[in-house]
Amino acid sequence: MKRPEGFDPPSASQQPRRPPIPRSSVAPKNSRTSKDRVDQPPAPGSASATSQHKPAPRSTPRPRPQQPQRIPTRNPRPDAAARADLRKAARARRKFERAEVRRFTRRARNRRIVFAAVGGVIVTLALLVVTAVYSPLLALRTVAVDGTSRLDPTAIVAAVSDQLGTPLALLNYDRMTSDLAGFPLIRSYVTEIVPPDTLLIHVSERQPVGSIAAASGFDLVDPAGVVVQQSAERIPGVPLINIAGAAVTDPSFAAVVEVLLALPPELLSQVDTITATTKDDVNFTLVGVGQGVHWGSADESDRKAALLAGLIAVIGGSRTGTFDVSAPGNGVFRPA
Repeated sequence: MKRPEGFDPPSASQQPRRPPIPRSSVAPKNSRTSKDRVDQPPAPGSASATSQHKPAPRSTPRPRPQQPQRIPTRNPRPDAAARADLRKAARARRKFERAEVRRFTRRARNRRIVFAAVGGVIVTLALLVVTAVYSPLLALRTVAVDGTSRLDPTAIVAAVSDQLGTPLALLNYDRMTSDLAGFPLIRSYVTEIVPPDTLLIHVSERQPVGSIAAASGFDLVDPAGVVVQQSAERIPGVPLINIAGAAVTDPSFAAVVEVLLALPPELLSQVDTITATTKDDVNFTLVGVGQGVHWGSADESDRKAALLAGLIAVIGGSRTGTFDVSAPGNGVFRPA
């Protein structure tokens, strides 16, 4: 059978050149390896069947480098000394851990003890305060008074007896002050609590510095002009103050009081009468023959008192006359 003409495959020079296929180490997914590829006979009438062109040589796959197989190695078994050291290290670690646990436990326990002690002290103090304030065990049952000579202590106790039964911490001192204000002889007072149930009142009485003639007799007055005592007759040993009818708030009375307080006790006991028309004109007479003393103002009364004591020691108390100590640096005795 003749092969029809016109179907001869073109020569190699007439075939179009195909671009070279890049070589890749990875084969395409759809490509088959040489093992999977099966040679099939060309179909009749195809160009390859009628061609005498030899197929291109097949490329052989590049062999992959083989990795060395890892062989598992076993640690050498420790000897007896190493095992002993390991056990010793484990024991030391357990001992250290137990010590740390004990240390932190001891610190927490000490902290709890401190907190408990502080809380106990606070609770105890609170209970003591409540007991002191509200408990009838510390209530006022006894009132004692000392320091009185002209005042009757029982009268003072009766004045504050309305607070008996009151807890000592709740005593009303303002009311006590108003109760004791009815005693003009009390110049000042100090209270002292003597547990468990006693109140002690220390009284400082007013001391008379002189007497002033009054319509009903004589009034004993203290340095503040407060009447300490009244008497129908003049009380001996107390100087008679004559300020020419002025009130006790007048400066002449203050000058007289300052002079009397500056005199030593041995001179004060010899003063019979003291007068002052102004604060700069103080004079007094001594008991005995009636010697007079011209004092002047109340300035430098201490120096004047020392000068008068020296003049009396020299002149004596039997000569009549007047001692002039108004100038403390130059004392003079003027005979009568």
